[in-house]
Amino acid sequence: MNIKSTTHNSQFTTRILIIGSGGREHAIGWKFAEDFKKKGENLELFFIPGNAGTAQIGQNISMNSLEEMLDFAKENQIDLTFVGPEDELSRGIVDLFQAADLNIFGPDQKAAQLEASKAFAKDFMHKYGVKTAKYKTFQGPMFAIEYLESQEFPIVVKASGLAAGKGVIICQDFEEAKKAVLDIMEDKSFGDAGAEVVIEEYLEGFEASILSIFNGKEIIPFVSAKDHKKIGEGETGLNTGGMGVVAPNPLFKREHFDVFESDILKPTLKGLIAENLLFSGVIFFGLMITTKGIYLLEYNLRMGDPETQTTLPLLENDLYEIVSKSNRGEDFRLEFSNQQACCVVMVSGGYPLNYEKGFEIRGLEKVDCPYFIAGAKESNGKILTSGGRVVNVVGLGENMDEARKVAYENIKKIHFDYEFYRNDIGLI
Repeated sequence: MNIKSTTHNSQFTTRILIIGSGGREHAIGWKFAEDFKKKGENLELFFIPGNAGTAQIGQNISMNSLEEMLDFAKENQIDLTFVGPEDELSRGIVDLFQAADLNIFGPDQKAAQLEASKAFAKDFMHKYGVKTAKYKTFQGPMFAIEYLESQEFPIVVKASGLAAGKGVIICQDFEEAKKAVLDIMEDKSFGDAGAEVVIEEYLEGFEASILSIFNGKEIIPFVSAKDHKKIGEGETGLNTGGMGVVAPNPLFKREHFDVFESDILKPTLKGLIAENLLFSGVIFFGLMITTKGIYLLEYNLRMGDPETQTTLPLLENDLYEIVSKSNRGEDFRLEFSNQQACCVVMVSGGYPLNYEKGFEIRGLEKVDCPYFIAGAKESNGKILTSGGRVVNVVGLGENMDEARKVAYENIKKIHFDYEFYRNDIGLI
């Protein structure tokens, strides 16, 4: 557990380092900046590597190795490091920083396996009675294909390792499933992430995402969120990293939360404590709500994207204070506004397959609601597209209609060549 704490007042400057380069990291930095502005306290933000959005609120630093990041944090007397992406967590950045007595928010390498290995996570769920789909894991394709011959379809084939939000294939028949196994395990379509596969039953229902903070003693959940994963309207076409999110999830009612708490959150907490997987950081629950109950699809051990961009504008607590309390193992409650949020993602035409980069983004200065840069870089004073997901625009309102209206009115102010976004985010 992290134990370092630093007392600050207005005459000091708090220095926060955020690891990552996407809309999630821009949103985390934005929330810190908003909170410090309200307190009238000084804040310096650093991002490794950051993007064109984070450059507007802090300083971007270019480096790759964990050792370089550690040296930077030491030399610049960083008060808190907040890790965005799963890659650095699975590589042990938290262990490295903690060994140097630096304050960092996130799971150590052992706990990060709950995201880095789907097989490890499923075995943990099974051991501690966390409700999840029936599954079996395989280290080779022959036995996996043999197992598929006796299964009902559709079925889900997953690469066990980290596959950048991909690596999950829903297969309608045996031939599709066999091809998925061979693609993952022999053709290495997801690289080393496919050294092991998990085959699990297909669940029918609707999804919900719940971010939470674990302080080593209890899991404190955020409001629920609803992700729109497919590229096309009406949830059609290819899966993406997320085309939009609404929060709170309008389908996820109080009775659903109670079942989630008893069938998933509490047994997860019991397992974490029993296995000594104790850390201060985020646990993201990916849920499927079915007629047979609520199932856990996966754990992420970091903040979701674009769920972070949608829920942080609703969070009324001071983020630095929450993280500091969590790192000290102290109790706290999370408070959210009664507003609703609608996040719409603008993407490059062709995403999630092939797309061109380098187009100028115009109109950002006209936006009058929170927006977060996901894939853009600054060049010669211009902001240019540099990724598939480009900008997240977040509308807030007293109801979802109002939140959607704000989001779409503002997204229409932003322009770049071959831009694309869904028009149905927030419509059930």
